[in-house]
Amino acid sequence: MELEISLAQCAAPALIAVLATLVLLAVRGVALRLAQRLAEKTDTRMDDMVIGSVRVPSVYWCVAIGLYFGLAFSELPEKYIRHLSTVIYVIVIVSVTLTLANMAGRVFRNYLRRSELPIKSSGLAYGTLKGTILAAGFLIVLNVLGISIAPLLTALGVGGLAVALALQDTLANLFAGLHILVEKSVRVGDFIKLESGQEGYVEDITWRTTRVRMLSNNIVVIPNSKFSQSIVTNYYLPEKRMSLLIAIGVSYDADPDRIEQLLLDETTASVGEIPGLLGEPPPAVRFIPGFGESSLDFTLICQVAEFVDQYLVQHELRRRIFRRFRLEGIEIPFPQRTVHIREVKAAREEMAPDGEPLHPKGGKQGEVLAETTGS
Repeated sequence: MELEISLAQCAAPALIAVLATLVLLAVRGVALRLAQRLAEKTDTRMDDMVIGSVRVPSVYWCVAIGLYFGLAFSELPEKYIRHLSTVIYVIVIVSVTLTLANMAGRVFRNYLRRSELPIKSSGLAYGTLKGTILAAGFLIVLNVLGISIAPLLTALGVGGLAVALALQDTLANLFAGLHILVEKSVRVGDFIKLESGQEGYVEDITWRTTRVRMLSNNIVVIPNSKFSQSIVTNYYLPEKRMSLLIAIGVSYDADPDRIEQLLLDETTASVGEIPGLLGEPPPAVRFIPGFGESSLDFTLICQVAEFVDQYLVQHELRRRIFRRFRLEGIEIPFPQRTVHIREVKAAREEMAPDGEPLHPKGGKQGEVLAETTGS
């Protein structure tokens, strides 16, 4: 078969394309360094996001422009120029799609980070946003290549039914994850408690699972379909602040009014000294549950910044209250129980058929009854 183009026809355009690409790459490097220095002097993050989004796609732009210059000075046959032009279009479309996807992802995360909305980014939301843009770019590339999209969509529609039947669990997890994100009842970063008793921070909500990091630093992986159907307690809704109730018992010899004042004084004085203990709303003491078997029972109510702060707050408050009670001579009773034992004689002796006592050694049958009273 006879070649339609000669080596000379290819050498000159190729050399021009390579030189143009190298020059453009050098200009790109200088421009990015200059832009980075200028961006460091500004307060906004938008310029940093733009630079980060175009850093890789700009390489493809340089290649595409270099090929365009090579074609502009070439004497290749029309059909080769048409094919190479299509390649340039594909490179540009792919690079622009990557730029838009990266930019959208960065803007999305930055918006959620700076906004006061009670929602955080998750892998599923981020992946869905970028995936939509990439899918649109892929369809445009197919259209440029002359591939009809309608038959493809029809085939996907028919095959989608078979795929849906084969991937029921996977699709159930996917749509359950989307439902969790849209409903916003559980968000990434929230501290939750599952109906199974496990509790921890929501690390991520992916397309298949929700990951919860427990306080022991272990990860619990839950399929989204099961997670959406379970009963979950979210300790970050409607806000992170929560009430902490501490039960305290004192002797019946103590004055309830004095105990209430001592507890309020110790708790108020600890605000600002114990991390996580809040002064507003102010602490309160209630004579509840009240009269116990061995003590007067009070409940100290205070506010903590979030769920995990309660452990340190309880630890420090109990130590301080114990020291204060010891200093004031207030007794913390322990449960006591008095046991009374008495012997009861049998009303009568049971006799054997031959006239001998049924219990010859004891002569009498007795039983011991125990009566208990609590104090």
